Amino acid sequence: MRTVEHGDDRYLLVKSSGDSSLVRDPATGAERYLPNEELTPVGESPLVAAAAAVPEARRRLILGVHSESDLGLLVELDARGPLSVRELLGAYDLCESDLHGRLAELRAGGLLEETEVGGERGYGATELASEALEALQ
Repeated sequence: MRTVEHGDDRYLLVKSSGDSSLVRDPATGAERYLPNEELTPVGESPLVAAAAAVPEARRRLILGVHSESDLGLLVELDARGPLSVRELLGAYDLCESDLHGRLAELRAGGLLEETEVGGERGYGATELASEALEALQ
């Protein structure tokens, strides 16, 4: 299977014949035939294209959370609002280096953002993370 483009749309190439090809929209699963001369091969993995069926917020959550503790931290920050690092260290059974490692991973995934809470450095869930969590709960 290959990934192809038709205009601005990406499809998974299901099968190809002389004049046309059967393509599938990865987001909807709908299949249709398109003329071969209108299709452009794309270097993107078909598995990456297939992942487009999952909305962006949920994909970020799935890819950015690596443990139940990380997920719990994100749920807490979303529910309780931004919290200072001091509050996080006092509320949860994490050493400073473990907390900072988890926060860094979640920030890198676009799920947390640094903010100021009561004059101190803190963290809160991004809008994207809130959207994903709401969809899962």
